[in-house]
Amino acid sequence: MSHYKPYPAYKDSGVEWLDAIPDNWEISRLGFEAWVRARLGWKGLKAEEYVDDGYAFLSTPDIKGTEIDFSDVNFITEERYEESPEIKLAVGDVLLAKDGSTLGTVNVVRKLPRAATVNSSIAVITPFQRLTPLYLYYLFKCSYLENTIQVLKGGMGVPHLFQWDINKFKIPLPGMLEQAEIAAHLDLETARIDALIEKKTRFIELLREKRQALITHAVTKGLDPNVKMKDSGVEWLGEVPEHWEALPLRRVVTAVKTGGTPSEEQPAPDADGLAWYTPGDFGSSLVLTSSEKRVSALAVSTGEAKVYPAGSVLVVSIGATLGKVGYIADPASANQQINAVIPSSRVNGYFLAYSLSVKTEAMWFLANAATIGIMNQEKTKEIWLAVPSQVEQETITQYLDKGTGRLDSLIGKTERSIELLKERRSALITAAVTGQIDLREAV
Repeated sequence: MSHYKPYPAYKDSGVEWLDAIPDNWEISRLGFEAWVRARLGWKGLKAEEYVDDGYAFLSTPDIKGTEIDFSDVNFITEERYEESPEIKLAVGDVLLAKDGSTLGTVNVVRKLPRAATVNSSIAVITPFQRLTPLYLYYLFKCSYLENTIQVLKGGMGVPHLFQWDINKFKIPLPGMLEQAEIAAHLDLETARIDALIEKKTRFIELLREKRQALITHAVTKGLDPNVKMKDSGVEWLGEVPEHWEALPLRRVVTAVKTGGTPSEEQPAPDADGLAWYTPGDFGSSLVLTSSEKRVSALAVSTGEAKVYPAGSVLVVSIGATLGKVGYIADPASANQQINAVIPSSRVNGYFLAYSLSVKTEAMWFLANAATIGIMNQEKTKEIWLAVPSQVEQETITQYLDKGTGRLDSLIGKTERSIELLKERRSALITAAVTGQIDLREAV
């Protein structure tokens, strides 16, 4: 942001985290400059009262994007809509999530395709004459107010912002024309940054698709483009090299075991305790190298923590991340949400991990629960694999390590560039709405 100039003169804001503000600005309280209100409870409203068409009833997920999403909202009846006339939405209203993990999420009603209201987790803020909606929206996006919200939030267990706290927010206030200039410039610049982030995000998606295709082809077709193929007889495997075998997992493993959770009476482990994996430890890397939690030697000796040998493959067997795969190079333990696949001499554990990493769709197909996917040991054993010789398995894993390594490096660099763009976006907004940079003549 070096090309932006500061204001000619500054004065002390008298507000923590805000430092100095331009000499022609003032500090005010949000409650003096806007009308803040929220739905007082649900008035007995239940989900079964939602209707197929009616009045839009916004919740926090609907305001999380760059614009408010009216395409997939819930609808309520006219009677329910009229119960709370004070929170009927109008263009220019600023919506602030005031409850839960998404507290601080903000958006502004730029357009209103249909009559709408909000649920009890969202505060509606209507600026008065001295405050423009878009400037207020960007104020809530700046680090100053984000820090203020973190300090002021209350609630028992669930984070919560009270209406009177929102009213007490101290805000930097330039003139109306200057607010409009700041908001217009930020609209333009953040749109450019967002477009670049979107392009980079799509590039990452393409790289991940290429990575998955690379692994899938290698573990089902091999590396020789001229090899003679045969029908595997398995739909999701298709054709495999003629000299390979198509086998269910149970034919190439010694055991499939489910993890467990030690009792709370077990002493807390020290840093040298055995790694104890949970689904949260599974990331983009195929090799599991560190666990957030560890188990004590006593938990291992009493059998409460099961130990799996080096070379085993851990597979998340329940929930939204069902099918995530990790290879352990050292002995480790896992919780009950994970199946440990212990390979036999017919298959290299690392090759097996690569093979299972592309079988997520098959795992969901085999999962035996309608709402929460569950893969028990027996279902896991029914996953089919294409199995080459041990020598070819080793060659394939070396090839995939190089290929995925290059793609992972590029993905990592692109992800870091996205983070830098997000930091730049946040810094620009904060600098603009707190007067660190003068946008009145910016081009």
